[in-house]
Amino acid sequence: MPGLIRGVARTAVIAGTATHVSNNVSRRQANRWAQQEAQQQPQQYAPPPEQYAPAPAPAAPQASMVDQLKELAQLKDQGILTEEEFAAQKAKILGG
Repeated sequence: MPGLIRGVARTAVIAGTATHVSNNVSRRQANRWAQQEAQQQPQQYAPPPEQYAPAPAPAAPQASMVDQLKELAQLKDQGILTEEEFAAQKAKILGG
């Protein structure tokens, strides 16, 4: 009978050790696969870097030359601009 108990105990220890080792190997392998997947995933799904560049801001709508000249004339009439300042701004608007 003592030999039988010793054999069962030895089998239990061996089975427990084997289970523990197997679980460690499985866990380690799962971690490796997860790391590989994490490294490959950004490469597969990330858009090229040029797509990250922000779109250029839309240009502010330019007032027409006529509107700009009317505003300048109003400022001159109100005394905010002198005749020389008016002439200089008018030349800029007209491109001359």
